[in-house]
Amino acid sequence: MRDDVDGLTVGQAAAQLGVTVRTLHHWDAIGLASPSERTSAGYRLYTAPDLDRLRRVAIYREIGVALEDIRAILDGASPEAAGTLRAARAQLEERIARLSRLGSGLERMIVAHERGVPLADEVQREVFGSGWDPEQARGAREAYGGTRQWRQFAEAAADRTAEEWREVADRVAGVERSLADAMDRGVAPGSAEADDLVERHREAFSAYFPLSRQMQVCLARRYESDPGFAAHYDGIRVGLAAWFRRAVDESARARGIDPETAVWE
Repeated sequence: MRDDVDGLTVGQAAAQLGVTVRTLHHWDAIGLASPSERTSAGYRLYTAPDLDRLRRVAIYREIGVALEDIRAILDGASPEAAGTLRAARAQLEERIARLSRLGSGLERMIVAHERGVPLADEVQREVFGSGWDPEQARGAREAYGGTRQWRQFAEAAADRTAEEWREVADRVAGVERSLADAMDRGVAPGSAEADDLVERHREAFSAYFPLSRQMQVCLARRYESDPGFAAHYDGIRVGLAAWFRRAVDESARARGIDPETAVWE
């Protein structure tokens, strides 16, 4: 035991390697990597060779090599060292690929929260039609970005492919065509057929975010009052926005909801 020996204490070695003191104690206890010196005060010290072995243990452990395999490799007792390391490399490459996929998914999630639809503008127009304005979707972020519904929409949007978006858009468009057809045939708001169409609309729209009946009342009223929405629905059939609002109101009343006091929740 000497006071002039160079080395690091367990705490210092753990800090340098980025592992815990408990980990070093464990490696010491199983004889994998131990401090070889001790001061006169009884402090155990890792010398330069000890630290070199510790670094190699830490690297091998980080890439997934088992402790017993690490011991065999470092002590020259493993005839299959190359095979063990190849297997570790294969596992590491899979981890890298998995992290890359997670990174890509995270990037899509970020874009979805920031922009709404994580598709390039030209793809959005292809999916939603030439009249689609990507800026309108981005503008919705400014209006609704702090709401629970926007977060729900973004979570669903992040994982959708262009084809899945097309299916959602086609489903909503199909409901809108059915609404126009019903209006043309004189279907009365409050009738069983109108009520069924209101439910179909709510189910189709819920692909964007869960739409309660009270929220549907608020949405239908916005369809009628907002110039952009009204132009869309009246572009399908003149008067469709107003007809649909009445149909939603009657459907809500049949379920005990007063359309005049409905709130977005």
